[in-house]
Amino acid sequence: MTMQRHSSWQSRLTLLLAGVAVPCFAFAQQDNATLDQAKAAMASGITAAQKGDLAAAQNAFSNAVSLAPQVSATHAALGSVLLEEGEIDRADKELTTAHALAPSDLATDLNLARAEVAKARYITAVALFQLALSDSSKPELSPAEAISYATALDATGDASTAQTALTNALAAAPNSAQLHDALGTLYAKQTDLTNALPHFKQAVTLDPANSMAQYHLGATLLALNQPDAAIAPLQLAAKTNPNSFDFQLQLGRTLSSLGRDEEALMELHRATQLSASVTNVQSLYALALALQASGDASAALPLFAAATSDPKAWKPAEYGSALINVALAHVQTGDAKGAVQLYEKALAVGPDSPTLREDFGAAYLQRQELDHAITQFQAGLDLDASSAHLHYDLGLALKLKDNLAAAIPEFERAAALDPSLPDPAFTLGVIYMQQGKFAESAAQLKRAVELQPANGDAWALLGSTLRDSGDPAGAMDALKHAVMLQPGQPNLHIEIAALESQAGHKEEAAVERKLAADLSRAVVSHQRASFALKSGKALLAQNKLDDALVQLNTATQADPKSADAHQLLAEVYARQGKAADAALERSRAAELAAPVK
Repeated sequence: MTMQRHSSWQSRLTLLLAGVAVPCFAFAQQDNATLDQAKAAMASGITAAQKGDLAAAQNAFSNAVSLAPQVSATHAALGSVLLEEGEIDRADKELTTAHALAPSDLATDLNLARAEVAKARYITAVALFQLALSDSSKPELSPAEAISYATALDATGDASTAQTALTNALAAAPNSAQLHDALGTLYAKQTDLTNALPHFKQAVTLDPANSMAQYHLGATLLALNQPDAAIAPLQLAAKTNPNSFDFQLQLGRTLSSLGRDEEALMELHRATQLSASVTNVQSLYALALALQASGDASAALPLFAAATSDPKAWKPAEYGSALINVALAHVQTGDAKGAVQLYEKALAVGPDSPTLREDFGAAYLQRQELDHAITQFQAGLDLDASSAHLHYDLGLALKLKDNLAAAIPEFERAAALDPSLPDPAFTLGVIYMQQGKFAESAAQLKRAVELQPANGDAWALLGSTLRDSGDPAGAMDALKHAVMLQPGQPNLHIEIAALESQAGHKEEAAVERKLAADLSRAVVSHQRASFALKSGKALLAQNKLDDALVQLNTATQADPKSADAHQLLAEVYARQGKAADAALERSRAAELAAPVK
Protein backbone atom coordinates (compact mmCIF):
# COMPACT_ATOMS: atom_id res chain seq x y z
CA MET A 1 0.00 0.00 0.00
CA THR A 2 1.44 3.36 -0.99
CA MET A 3 0.64 6.20 1.37
CA GLN A 4 0.19 9.84 0.49
CA ARG A 5 -0.10 12.76 2.89
CA HIS A 6 -3.65 13.20 4.19
CA SER A 7 -4.87 16.33 5.95
CA SER A 8 -8.44 15.43 6.83
CA TRP A 9 -10.72 12.58 7.82
CA GLN A 10 -12.25 12.59 4.32
CA SER A 11 -8.84 11.56 2.97
CA ARG A 12 -8.80 8.53 5.27
CA LEU A 13 -12.35 7.71 4.23
CA THR A 14 -11.39 7.90 0.57
CA LEU A 15 -8.43 5.64 1.30
CA LEU A 16 -10.40 2.92 3.06
CA LEU A 17 -13.06 2.97 0.33
CA ALA A 18 -10.59 3.06 -2.53
CA GLY A 19 -11.73 -0.32 -3.82
CA VAL A 20 -15.46 0.22 -3.61
CA ALA A 21 -15.92 0.20 -7.39
CA VAL A 22 -14.02 -3.07 -7.86
CA PRO A 23 -16.39 -6.06 -8.33
CA CYS A 24 -14.40 -8.25 -5.94
CA PHE A 25 -14.47 -5.59 -3.23
CA ALA A 26 -15.41 -8.00 -0.43
CA PHE A 27 -19.04 -7.98 -1.50
CA ALA A 28 -18.47 -11.25 -3.36
CA GLN A 29 -20.58 -13.31 -1.01
CA GLN A 30 -23.63 -11.04 -1.41
CA ASP A 31 -26.29 -11.59 -4.10
CA ASN A 32 -26.11 -9.21 -7.03
CA ALA A 33 -29.14 -7.13 -5.98
CA THR A 34 -27.87 -6.63 -2.44
CA LEU A 35 -24.39 -5.96 -3.81
CA ASP A 36 -25.67 -3.20 -6.04
CA GLN A 37 -27.68 -1.66 -3.18
CA ALA A 38 -24.73 -1.76 -0.77
CA LYS A 39 -22.33 -0.27 -3.31
CA ALA A 40 -24.87 2.44 -4.13
CA ALA A 41 -25.27 3.25 -0.43
CA MET A 42 -21.50 3.47 -0.04
CA ALA A 43 -21.19 5.75 -3.06
CA SER A 44 -23.99 7.96 -1.75
CA GLY A 45 -22.28 8.16 1.64
CA ILE A 46 -18.97 9.12 0.06
CA THR A 47 -20.62 11.90 -1.94
CA ALA A 48 -22.40 13.25 1.15
CA ALA A 49 -19.21 13.09 3.22
CA GLN A 50 -17.24 14.98 0.58
CA LYS A 51 -19.91 17.71 0.70
CA GLY A 52 -19.65 17.86 4.48
CA ASP A 53 -23.17 16.49 5.02
CA LEU A 54 -22.34 14.11 7.84
CA ALA A 55 -25.95 13.30 8.71
CA ALA A 56 -26.65 12.10 5.16
CA ALA A 57 -23.34 10.21 5.09
CA GLN A 58 -24.21 8.49 8.37
CA ASN A 59 -27.62 7.40 7.04
CA ALA A 60 -26.09 6.05 3.83
CA PHE A 61 -23.31 4.15 5.59
CA SER A 62 -25.77 2.76 8.17
CA ASN A 63 -27.78 1.40 5.24
CA ALA A 64 -24.64 -0.14 3.77
CA VAL A 65 -23.84 -1.84 7.10
CA SER A 66 -27.30 -3.38 7.25
CA LEU A 67 -26.94 -4.60 3.65
CA ALA A 68 -23.39 -5.94 4.03
CA PRO A 69 -22.67 -6.51 7.76
CA GLN A 70 -19.71 -8.83 7.02
CA VAL A 71 -17.85 -6.20 5.00
CA SER A 72 -15.27 -4.26 7.00
CA ALA A 73 -15.43 -1.16 4.78
CA THR A 74 -19.09 -0.49 5.63
CA HIS A 75 -18.38 -0.52 9.37
CA ALA A 76 -15.20 1.51 8.86
CA ALA A 77 -17.02 4.16 6.84
CA LEU A 78 -19.83 4.47 9.37
CA GLY A 79 -17.36 4.53 12.22
CA SER A 80 -15.31 7.32 10.62
CA VAL A 81 -18.39 9.54 10.24
CA LEU A 82 -19.59 8.82 13.78
CA LEU A 83 -16.11 9.69 15.04
CA GLU A 84 -16.24 13.09 13.34
CA GLU A 85 -19.74 13.69 14.74
CA GLY A 86 -18.46 13.01 18.26
CA GLU A 87 -20.54 9.86 18.78
CA ILE A 88 -17.58 8.08 20.28
CA ASP A 89 -19.26 4.97 21.70
CA ARG A 90 -21.01 4.12 18.44
CA ALA A 91 -17.88 4.97 16.43
CA ASP A 92 -15.76 2.71 18.62
CA LYS A 93 -18.21 -0.18 18.17
CA GLU A 94 -18.23 0.13 14.35
CA LEU A 95 -14.49 0.61 14.04
CA THR A 96 -13.79 -2.33 16.37
CA THR A 97 -15.97 -4.49 14.13
CA ALA A 98 -14.16 -3.21 11.03
CA HIS A 99 -10.79 -3.95 12.62
CA ALA A 100 -11.86 -7.48 13.50
CA LEU A 101 -12.99 -8.08 9.92
CA ALA A 102 -9.87 -6.52 8.38
CA PRO A 103 -7.06 -6.37 10.99
CA SER A 104 -4.46 -4.90 8.62
CA ASP A 105 -6.42 -1.91 7.26
CA LEU A 106 -4.39 1.22 7.96
CA ALA A 107 -7.17 3.80 7.84
CA THR A 108 -9.40 1.70 10.10
CA ASP A 109 -6.58 1.25 12.62
CA LEU A 110 -5.93 4.99 12.74
CA ASN A 111 -9.60 5.90 13.19
CA LEU A 112 -10.04 3.21 15.84
CA ALA A 113 -6.95 4.52 17.64
CA ARG A 114 -8.52 7.99 17.75
CA ALA A 115 -11.74 6.54 19.14
CA GLU A 116 -9.77 4.69 21.82
CA VAL A 117 -8.08 7.94 22.83
CA ALA A 118 -11.47 9.64 23.10
CA LYS A 119 -12.54 6.81 25.45
CA ALA A 120 -9.30 7.21 27.47
CA ARG A 121 -8.09 3.73 26.50
CA TYR A 122 -4.59 5.02 25.95
CA ILE A 123 -2.59 1.78 26.02
CA THR A 124 -4.80 0.22 23.36
CA ALA A 125 -4.62 3.42 21.32
CA VAL A 126 -0.83 3.53 21.40
CA ALA A 127 -0.67 -0.08 20.20
CA LEU A 128 -3.00 0.69 17.29
CA PHE A 129 -1.05 3.80 16.29
CA GLN A 130 2.22 1.91 16.43
CA LEU A 131 0.69 -0.91 14.38
CA ALA A 132 -0.29 1.62 11.71
CA LEU A 133 3.08 3.39 11.83
CA SER A 134 4.97 0.11 11.52
CA ASP A 135 3.71 -0.21 7.94
CA SER A 136 6.64 -0.22 5.54
CA SER A 137 5.16 2.76 3.72
CA LYS A 138 5.72 4.92 6.86
CA PRO A 139 2.49 6.93 6.62
CA GLU A 140 2.28 10.55 7.68
CA LEU A 141 -0.34 11.27 10.30
CA SER A 142 -2.95 13.97 9.79
CA PRO A 143 -2.98 16.73 12.44
CA ALA A 144 -5.95 15.13 14.22
CA GLU A 145 -4.26 11.74 14.22
CA ALA A 146 -0.94 13.14 15.42
CA ILE A 147 -2.69 14.98 18.26
CA SER A 148 -4.52 11.82 19.33
CA TYR A 149 -1.30 9.80 19.17
CA ALA A 150 0.57 12.38 21.25
CA THR A 151 -2.29 12.48 23.78
CA ALA A 152 -2.12 8.69 24.19
CA LEU A 153 1.69 8.71 24.48
CA ASP A 154 1.65 11.46 27.08
CA ALA A 155 -1.09 9.71 29.07
CA THR A 156 1.01 6.53 29.17
CA GLY A 157 4.08 8.40 30.40
CA ASP A 158 5.97 8.85 27.14
CA ALA A 159 5.99 12.63 26.81
CA SER A 160 9.24 12.60 24.85
CA THR A 161 7.83 10.49 22.01
CA ALA A 162 4.64 12.55 22.12
CA GLN A 163 6.68 15.71 21.57
CA THR A 164 8.51 14.07 18.68
CA ALA A 165 5.23 13.00 17.08
CA LEU A 166 3.83 16.53 17.20
CA THR A 167 7.10 18.08 15.99
CA ASN A 168 7.16 15.71 13.01
CA ALA A 169 3.53 16.46 12.24
CA LEU A 170 4.25 20.19 12.34
CA ALA A 171 7.10 19.75 9.88
CA ALA A 172 4.56 18.26 7.46
CA ALA A 173 1.78 20.77 8.30
CA PRO A 174 3.45 23.94 9.63
CA ASN A 175 0.27 26.00 9.28
CA SER A 176 -1.86 23.79 11.51
CA ALA A 177 -3.17 25.84 14.42
CA GLN A 178 -4.33 22.65 16.11
CA LEU A 179 -0.83 21.16 16.06
CA HIS A 180 0.75 24.31 17.46
CA ASP A 181 -1.85 24.38 20.22
CA ALA A 182 -1.29 20.69 20.99
CA LEU A 183 2.48 21.05 21.17
CA GLY A 184 2.15 24.16 23.32
CA THR A 185 -0.19 22.24 25.64
CA LEU A 186 2.34 19.43 25.95
CA TYR A 187 5.08 21.90 26.90
CA ALA A 188 2.73 23.61 29.38
CA LYS A 189 1.95 20.28 31.08
CA GLN A 190 5.69 19.90 31.57
CA THR A 191 5.73 23.45 33.07
CA ASP A 192 7.92 24.56 30.16
CA LEU A 193 5.96 27.76 29.57
CA THR A 194 8.78 29.47 27.70
CA ASN A 195 8.53 26.93 24.88
CA ALA A 196 4.74 26.67 25.15
CA LEU A 197 4.09 30.39 24.64
CA PRO A 198 5.32 30.79 21.01
CA HIS A 199 3.24 27.80 19.92
CA PHE A 200 0.08 29.24 21.46
CA LYS A 201 0.82 32.61 19.85
CA GLN A 202 1.31 30.94 16.47
CA ALA A 203 -1.90 28.95 16.90
CA VAL A 204 -4.05 32.07 17.43
CA THR A 205 -2.25 33.87 14.62
CA LEU A 206 -3.12 31.03 12.24
CA ASP A 207 -6.66 30.65 13.57
CA PRO A 208 -7.97 33.55 15.68
CA ALA A 209 -11.31 31.72 16.06
CA ASN A 210 -9.63 28.82 17.88
CA SER A 211 -11.06 29.55 21.33
CA MET A 212 -9.11 26.76 23.05
CA ALA A 213 -5.82 28.14 21.75
CA GLN A 214 -6.87 31.64 22.89
CA TYR A 215 -7.64 30.21 26.33
CA HIS A 216 -4.30 28.40 26.48
CA LEU A 217 -2.47 31.57 25.42
CA GLY A 218 -4.21 33.65 28.07
CA ALA A 219 -3.63 31.09 30.82
CA THR A 220 0.07 30.85 29.91
CA LEU A 221 0.51 34.62 29.91
CA LEU A 222 -1.17 34.78 33.32
CA ALA A 223 1.14 32.06 34.64
CA LEU A 224 4.09 34.07 33.30
CA ASN A 225 2.88 37.11 35.30
CA GLN A 226 1.68 38.96 32.22
CA PRO A 227 -2.01 39.48 33.16
CA ASP A 228 -2.41 42.61 31.01
CA ALA A 229 -1.49 40.63 27.90
CA ALA A 230 -3.66 37.69 29.02
CA ILE A 231 -6.91 39.67 29.08
CA ALA A 232 -7.49 39.93 25.32
CA PRO A 233 -7.17 36.22 24.43
CA LEU A 234 -9.19 35.18 27.47
CA GLN A 235 -11.96 37.63 26.59
CA LEU A 236 -12.05 36.24 23.05
CA ALA A 237 -12.24 32.69 24.39
CA ALA A 238 -15.02 33.54 26.85
CA LYS A 239 -16.98 35.47 24.22
CA THR A 240 -16.80 32.54 21.82
CA ASN A 241 -17.77 30.02 24.51
CA PRO A 242 -19.83 31.90 27.12
CA ASN A 243 -20.90 28.61 28.71
CA SER A 244 -17.38 27.38 29.37
CA PHE A 245 -16.69 27.22 33.11
CA ASP A 246 -12.91 27.14 32.61
CA PHE A 247 -12.91 30.15 30.29
CA GLN A 248 -15.02 32.29 32.64
CA LEU A 249 -12.95 31.24 35.65
CA GLN A 250 -9.62 32.06 34.06
CA LEU A 251 -10.86 35.44 32.80
CA GLY A 252 -12.20 36.28 36.25
CA ARG A 253 -8.93 35.27 37.91
CA THR A 254 -6.96 37.43 35.51
CA LEU A 255 -9.17 40.48 36.06
CA SER A 256 -8.87 39.95 39.81
CA SER A 257 -5.07 39.83 39.61
CA LEU A 258 -5.20 43.27 37.96
CA GLY A 259 -7.38 44.69 40.73
CA ARG A 260 -10.39 44.98 38.41
CA ASP A 261 -12.58 43.39 41.05
CA GLU A 262 -15.98 44.57 39.80
CA GLU A 263 -15.36 43.06 36.36
CA ALA A 264 -13.74 40.00 37.92
CA LEU A 265 -16.73 39.28 40.13
CA MET A 266 -19.09 39.53 37.17
CA GLU A 267 -17.10 36.83 35.32
CA LEU A 268 -16.60 34.72 38.45
CA HIS A 269 -20.29 34.81 39.32
CA ARG A 270 -20.98 33.66 35.76
CA ALA A 271 -18.57 30.79 36.39
CA THR A 272 -20.45 30.04 39.63
CA GLN A 273 -23.66 29.66 37.63
CA LEU A 274 -21.87 27.20 35.36
CA SER A 275 -20.27 25.26 38.22
CA ALA A 276 -23.33 23.09 38.90
CA SER A 277 -22.08 20.53 36.40
CA VAL A 278 -18.44 20.69 37.54
CA THR A 279 -17.30 17.64 39.50
CA ASN A 280 -13.56 18.37 39.60
CA VAL A 281 -12.85 19.54 43.16
CA GLN A 282 -9.75 21.43 42.06
CA SER A 283 -11.81 23.51 39.62
CA LEU A 284 -14.39 24.34 42.29
CA TYR A 285 -11.60 25.21 44.71
CA ALA A 286 -9.95 27.48 42.14
CA LEU A 287 -13.23 29.32 41.62
CA ALA A 288 -13.71 29.71 45.37
CA LEU A 289 -10.17 31.10 45.74
CA ALA A 290 -10.76 33.58 42.92
CA LEU A 291 -14.02 34.80 44.47
CA GLN A 292 -12.32 35.14 47.84
CA ALA A 293 -9.44 37.12 46.32
CA SER A 294 -11.89 39.42 44.53
CA GLY A 295 -13.71 40.27 47.75
CA ASP A 296 -16.72 37.95 47.72
CA ALA A 297 -15.98 35.45 50.47
CA SER A 298 -19.70 34.78 50.97
CA ALA A 299 -20.07 33.41 47.44
CA ALA A 300 -16.87 31.42 47.91
CA LEU A 301 -18.05 29.55 51.01
CA PRO A 302 -20.45 27.01 49.40
CA LEU A 303 -17.87 26.28 46.70
CA PHE A 304 -15.18 25.76 49.33
CA ALA A 305 -17.54 23.43 51.18
CA ALA A 306 -18.22 21.39 48.04
CA ALA A 307 -14.54 21.23 47.09
CA THR A 308 -13.35 20.06 50.52
CA SER A 309 -16.24 17.76 51.43
CA ASP A 310 -14.23 14.62 50.56
CA PRO A 311 -10.70 14.53 52.03
CA LYS A 312 -9.91 11.47 49.91
CA ALA A 313 -10.03 13.62 46.78
CA TRP A 314 -6.97 15.54 48.04
CA LYS A 315 -3.38 14.87 48.90
CA PRO A 316 -3.04 15.35 52.69
CA ALA A 317 -0.75 18.40 52.51
CA GLU A 318 -2.92 20.06 49.86
CA TYR A 319 -6.06 19.33 51.86
CA GLY A 320 -4.59 21.04 54.91
CA SER A 321 -3.79 24.15 52.86
CA ALA A 322 -7.30 24.14 51.41
CA LEU A 323 -8.82 24.05 54.89
CA ILE A 324 -6.81 27.14 55.83
CA ASN A 325 -8.35 29.10 52.96
CA VAL A 326 -11.84 27.84 53.79
CA ALA A 327 -11.35 28.92 57.40
CA LEU A 328 -10.14 32.33 56.23
CA ALA A 329 -13.36 32.76 54.24
CA HIS A 330 -15.29 32.11 57.45
CA VAL A 331 -13.25 34.81 59.21
CA GLN A 332 -13.91 37.20 56.34
CA THR A 333 -17.65 36.65 56.65
CA GLY A 334 -17.64 37.12 60.43
CA ASP A 335 -17.90 33.45 61.37
CA ALA A 336 -14.89 33.18 63.64
CA LYS A 337 -16.40 30.23 65.51
CA GLY A 338 -16.61 28.16 62.33
CA ALA A 339 -13.14 29.29 61.37
CA VAL A 340 -11.61 28.10 64.65
CA GLN A 341 -13.04 24.61 64.11
CA LEU A 342 -11.57 24.48 60.60
CA TYR A 343 -8.16 25.71 61.75
CA GLU A 344 -8.12 22.97 64.40
CA LYS A 345 -8.93 20.45 61.67
CA ALA A 346 -6.17 21.89 59.45
CA LEU A 347 -3.68 21.50 62.31
CA ALA A 348 -4.73 17.88 62.74
CA VAL A 349 -4.33 17.20 59.01
CA GLY A 350 -1.05 19.13 58.79
CA PRO A 351 1.41 20.36 57.98
CA ASP A 352 1.85 23.04 60.61
CA SER A 353 2.97 26.40 59.22
CA PRO A 354 3.43 30.06 60.18
CA THR A 355 0.54 30.99 57.86
CA LEU A 356 -1.79 28.55 59.60
CA ARG A 357 -0.85 29.90 63.03
CA GLU A 358 -1.21 33.53 61.91
CA ASP A 359 -4.67 32.94 60.46
CA PHE A 360 -5.70 30.84 63.47
CA GLY A 361 -4.68 33.66 65.78
CA ALA A 362 -6.62 36.18 63.69
CA ALA A 363 -9.78 34.09 64.14
CA TYR A 364 -9.29 34.19 67.91
CA LEU A 365 -8.73 37.96 67.70
CA GLN A 366 -12.09 38.31 65.97
CA ARG A 367 -13.65 36.42 68.89
CA GLN A 368 -11.79 38.63 71.40
CA GLU A 369 -10.09 35.54 72.83
CA LEU A 370 -6.78 37.31 73.22
CA ASP A 371 -4.87 34.67 75.19
CA HIS A 372 -5.64 32.02 72.55
CA ALA A 373 -4.62 34.47 69.82
CA ILE A 374 -1.31 35.18 71.56
CA THR A 375 -0.66 31.44 71.88
CA GLN A 376 -1.16 30.94 68.14
CA PHE A 377 1.01 33.92 67.16
CA GLN A 378 3.81 32.76 69.43
CA ALA A 379 3.56 29.25 67.96
CA GLY A 380 3.90 30.79 64.51
CA LEU A 381 6.99 32.71 65.56
CA ASP A 382 8.49 29.48 66.90
CA LEU A 383 8.24 28.23 63.30
CA ASP A 384 9.45 31.49 61.69
CA ALA A 385 10.95 34.10 63.97
CA SER A 386 11.58 36.43 61.01
CA SER A 387 7.89 36.90 60.13
CA ALA A 388 7.12 40.61 60.32
CA HIS A 389 3.37 39.93 60.10
CA LEU A 390 3.41 37.55 63.06
CA HIS A 391 5.37 40.04 65.19
CA TYR A 392 2.84 42.74 64.30
CA ASP A 393 -0.13 40.47 65.03
CA LEU A 394 1.37 39.46 68.38
CA GLY A 395 1.94 43.13 69.21
CA LEU A 396 -1.68 43.93 68.34
CA ALA A 397 -3.00 41.18 70.63
CA LEU A 398 -0.74 42.39 73.45
CA LYS A 399 -1.89 45.99 72.89
CA LEU A 400 -5.52 44.87 73.16
CA LYS A 401 -4.60 43.36 76.54
CA ASP A 402 -3.15 46.79 77.50
CA ASN A 403 0.33 45.26 77.74
CA LEU A 404 2.07 48.09 75.89
CA ALA A 405 5.46 47.27 77.40
CA ALA A 406 5.40 43.94 75.56
CA ALA A 407 3.50 45.19 72.49
CA ILE A 408 5.82 48.06 71.48
CA PRO A 409 8.93 45.85 70.96
CA GLU A 410 6.84 43.55 68.74
CA PHE A 411 5.75 46.47 66.55
CA GLU A 412 9.33 47.74 66.38
CA ARG A 413 10.56 44.26 65.43
CA ALA A 414 7.93 44.03 62.68
CA ALA A 415 8.98 47.40 61.26
CA ALA A 416 12.65 46.38 61.32
CA LEU A 417 11.99 43.06 59.59
CA ASP A 418 9.84 44.62 56.84
CA PRO A 419 10.34 48.40 56.49
CA SER A 420 7.66 48.49 53.76
CA LEU A 421 4.82 47.63 56.17
CA PRO A 422 2.78 50.73 57.07
CA ASP A 423 0.79 49.18 59.94
CA PRO A 424 3.56 49.03 62.58
CA ALA A 425 4.40 52.72 62.11
CA PHE A 426 0.74 53.74 62.23
CA THR A 427 0.03 51.73 65.38
CA LEU A 428 3.17 53.00 67.12
CA GLY A 429 2.11 56.53 66.19
CA VAL A 430 -1.26 56.00 67.87
CA ILE A 431 0.34 54.53 71.00
CA TYR A 432 2.87 57.36 71.34
CA MET A 433 0.15 59.97 70.80
CA GLN A 434 -1.96 58.40 73.55
CA GLN A 435 1.12 58.49 75.81
CA GLY A 436 1.66 62.17 75.05
CA LYS A 437 4.94 61.47 73.21
CA PHE A 438 4.07 63.77 70.33
CA ALA A 439 7.50 63.96 68.71
CA GLU A 440 7.78 60.15 68.61
CA SER A 441 4.19 59.89 67.41
CA ALA A 442 4.72 62.41 64.61
CA ALA A 443 7.84 60.58 63.42
CA GLN A 444 5.95 57.26 63.20
CA LEU A 445 2.90 58.78 61.52
CA LYS A 446 5.06 60.55 58.94
CA ARG A 447 6.56 57.17 58.17
CA ALA A 448 3.06 55.68 57.92
CA VAL A 449 1.81 58.25 55.37
CA GLU A 450 5.01 57.87 53.35
CA LEU A 451 4.34 54.15 53.09
CA GLN A 452 0.58 54.52 52.58
CA PRO A 453 -0.27 57.99 51.21
CA ALA A 454 -3.98 57.13 50.82
CA ASN A 455 -4.46 56.48 54.55
CA GLY A 456 -6.76 59.34 55.55
CA ASP A 457 -6.81 58.28 59.21
CA ALA A 458 -3.01 58.48 59.39
CA TRP A 459 -3.03 62.00 57.89
CA ALA A 460 -5.72 63.09 60.35
CA LEU A 461 -3.81 61.72 63.35
CA LEU A 462 -0.60 63.27 62.06
CA GLY A 463 -2.36 66.63 61.85
CA SER A 464 -3.60 66.34 65.44
CA THR A 465 -0.17 65.25 66.69
CA LEU A 466 1.66 68.08 64.91
CA ARG A 467 -0.88 70.58 66.27
CA ASP A 468 -0.30 69.34 69.81
CA SER A 469 3.47 69.34 69.32
CA GLY A 470 3.45 73.03 68.26
CA ASP A 471 3.75 72.72 64.48
CA PRO A 472 0.59 74.45 63.15
CA ALA A 473 1.86 74.70 59.56
CA GLY A 474 2.63 70.98 59.42
CA ALA A 475 -0.68 70.22 61.12
CA MET A 476 -2.61 72.31 58.55
CA ASP A 477 -0.90 70.52 55.65
CA ALA A 478 -1.61 67.08 57.14
CA LEU A 479 -5.27 67.91 57.88
CA LYS A 480 -5.83 69.17 54.34
CA HIS A 481 -4.44 65.90 53.03
CA ALA A 482 -6.91 64.11 55.31
CA VAL A 483 -9.82 66.23 54.00
CA MET A 484 -8.96 65.32 50.40
CA LEU A 485 -9.08 61.64 51.34
CA GLN A 486 -12.07 61.87 53.73
CA PRO A 487 -14.16 64.83 52.57
CA GLY A 488 -17.20 63.85 54.61
CA GLN A 489 -15.60 64.10 58.07
CA PRO A 490 -16.82 67.22 59.96
CA ASN A 491 -14.22 66.88 62.77
CA LEU A 492 -11.41 67.56 60.27
CA HIS A 493 -12.93 70.92 59.37
CA ILE A 494 -13.35 71.73 63.08
CA GLU A 495 -9.62 71.14 63.63
CA ILE A 496 -8.72 73.26 60.60
CA ALA A 497 -11.04 76.01 61.87
CA ALA A 498 -9.20 76.01 65.20
CA LEU A 499 -5.84 76.37 63.42
CA GLU A 500 -7.19 79.20 61.24
CA SER A 501 -8.43 81.00 64.35
CA GLN A 502 -5.06 80.63 66.03
CA ALA A 503 -3.46 82.18 62.95
CA GLY A 504 -5.93 85.10 63.08
CA HIS A 505 -7.76 84.01 59.90
CA LYS A 506 -11.32 84.69 61.11
CA GLU A 507 -13.04 84.42 57.73
CA GLU A 508 -11.30 81.17 56.83
CA ALA A 509 -12.15 79.77 60.26
CA ALA A 510 -15.82 80.72 59.77
CA VAL A 511 -15.91 78.92 56.40
CA GLU A 512 -14.47 75.77 57.95
CA ARG A 513 -16.95 75.87 60.86
CA LYS A 514 -19.83 76.22 58.41
CA LEU A 515 -18.53 73.25 56.40
CA ALA A 516 -18.30 71.23 59.61
CA ALA A 517 -21.87 72.19 60.57
CA ASP A 518 -23.22 71.29 57.13
CA LEU A 519 -21.47 67.93 57.18
CA SER A 520 -22.70 67.22 60.69
CA ARG A 521 -26.28 67.89 59.59
CA ALA A 522 -25.76 65.64 56.57
CA VAL A 523 -24.47 62.86 58.82
CA VAL A 524 -27.45 63.22 61.16
CA SER A 525 -29.85 63.29 58.18
CA HIS A 526 -28.31 60.17 56.74
CA GLN A 527 -28.60 58.36 60.06
CA ARG A 528 -32.20 59.52 60.41
CA ALA A 529 -33.03 58.44 56.84
CA SER A 530 -31.40 55.04 57.35
CA PHE A 531 -33.34 54.39 60.54
CA ALA A 532 -36.63 55.53 59.03
CA LEU A 533 -36.06 53.43 55.91
CA LYS A 534 -35.40 50.27 57.93
CA SER A 535 -38.39 50.96 60.13
CA GLY A 536 -40.66 51.64 57.15
CA LYS A 537 -39.55 48.47 55.42
CA ALA A 538 -40.26 46.40 58.54
CA LEU A 539 -43.71 47.98 58.97
CA LEU A 540 -44.50 47.34 55.30
CA ALA A 541 -43.57 43.69 55.74
CA GLN A 542 -46.14 43.59 58.61
CA ASN A 543 -48.67 45.31 56.32
CA LYS A 544 -48.94 48.27 58.74
CA LEU A 545 -49.39 50.64 55.84
CA ASP A 546 -50.20 53.91 57.65
CA ASP A 547 -47.23 53.59 60.01
CA ALA A 548 -44.98 52.56 57.14
CA LEU A 549 -46.09 55.62 55.17
CA VAL A 550 -45.03 57.93 58.00
CA GLN A 551 -41.59 56.36 58.32
CA LEU A 552 -40.93 56.26 54.57
CA ASN A 553 -41.96 59.88 54.11
CA THR A 554 -39.53 60.71 56.92
CA ALA A 555 -36.84 58.79 55.04
CA THR A 556 -37.43 60.71 51.79
CA GLN A 557 -37.40 64.04 53.64
CA ALA A 558 -34.12 63.18 55.36
CA ASP A 559 -32.58 61.81 52.16
CA PRO A 560 -34.46 62.98 49.04
CA LYS A 561 -32.10 60.99 46.81
CA SER A 562 -32.95 57.59 48.29
CA ALA A 563 -34.31 55.46 45.44
CA ASP A 564 -35.14 52.65 47.89
CA ALA A 565 -37.37 54.90 50.01
CA HIS A 566 -39.35 56.06 46.96
CA GLN A 567 -39.69 52.47 45.71
CA LEU A 568 -41.08 51.34 49.06
CA LEU A 569 -43.44 54.33 49.13
CA ALA A 570 -44.72 53.20 45.75
CA GLU A 571 -45.44 49.76 47.24
CA VAL A 572 -47.37 51.33 50.17
CA TYR A 573 -49.46 53.48 47.82
CA ALA A 574 -50.12 50.51 45.55
CA ARG A 575 -51.41 48.44 48.47
CA GLN A 576 -53.61 51.38 49.51
CA GLY A 577 -55.08 51.53 46.03
CA LYS A 578 -53.51 54.91 45.24
CA ALA A 579 -52.33 54.04 41.72
CA ALA A 580 -51.37 57.58 40.70
CA ASP A 581 -49.24 58.16 43.81
CA ALA A 582 -47.63 54.75 43.36
CA ALA A 583 -46.77 55.51 39.71
CA LEU A 584 -45.24 58.85 40.70
CA GLU A 585 -43.03 57.26 43.38
CA ARG A 586 -41.91 54.50 41.01
CA SER A 587 -40.95 57.16 38.49
CA ARG A 588 -38.91 59.02 41.11
CA ALA A 589 -37.24 55.80 42.22
CA ALA A 590 -36.33 54.86 38.64
CA GLU A 591 -34.92 58.32 37.98
CA LEU A 592 -32.77 58.22 41.12
CA ALA A 593 -31.57 54.68 40.42
CA ALA A 594 -30.61 55.43 36.82
CA PRO A 595 -26.84 55.64 36.25
CA VAL A 596 -25.45 59.14 35.90
CA LYS A 597 -24.43 59.87 32.29
